[in-house]
Amino acid sequence: MHGELLVLEVNVAASTVWEILQDAGIPPAPERASSTWADFLHSQADALLASDFFETATLSGARLYVFAVIEHANRRRTLGK
Repeated sequence: MHGELLVLEVNVAASTVWEILQDAGIPPAPERASSTWADFLHSQADALLASDFFETATLSGARLYVFAVIEHANRRRTLGK
């Protein structure tokens, strides 16, 4: 964090950054608990959407262009033609 502040031309001592993080209860980076990708997706499911756009042909030969969206939190689908 100290290095990034220097890039932004914010001059602050590394010990000051350490004190601020310690006061906020944020442990040093190597000691932070890491989460898995699955944990991240589970915690963000309410905000995640997946989408796809595809073309399909009907039995009469007409082409349909479909845009499909699914909400990960409740698996609700939305289709647009």
